[in-house]
Amino acid sequence: MSMPGGVDATVRELLLLMPRLVGRAKRIPVPEALRSFDLAPRHLSLLACLLFDGPMTVNELAARLEVAPTTVSLLIGDLSRKGILERREDERDRRRRIVALAADHEPAISAWLAPGAAAWRRALAPLTPDQRRLFVDTLLAYEAEVAAERD
Repeated sequence: MSMPGGVDATVRELLLLMPRLVGRAKRIPVPEALRSFDLAPRHLSLLACLLFDGPMTVNELAARLEVAPTTVSLLIGDLSRKGILERREDERDRRRRIVALAADHEPAISAWLAPGAAAWRRALAPLTPDQRRLFVDTLLAYEAEVAAERD
């Protein structure tokens, strides 16, 4: 029998919690205005970055998403063709392209993603900055361990 507060008890609790979290996330309905675009999970992170941080370059997005710029370029191309994103010249450097959410789709994207962000804010607000960092680092370590076991 594992001790309350021990690693095994915490693992058991998380094994019960994680499927519920994933299930809730999967049940968040895609807004009607976006359903026909066949958006995948890989698109959500990119859309969230642009929604919460505003327009940015491909390289800035790649750094935020921790993927290669070519990967981001492919996603941007896909979403631009669908009219979800807009690309424009950077006024300060005409060689650079700035990527932004298309104004027509921003309200639907916000309605879709903002409630989850608000829930995270409420859950994380009582924690200290160090506790928040520990929480994120723990999730990242879990992700890495799961990936390593699958490889």
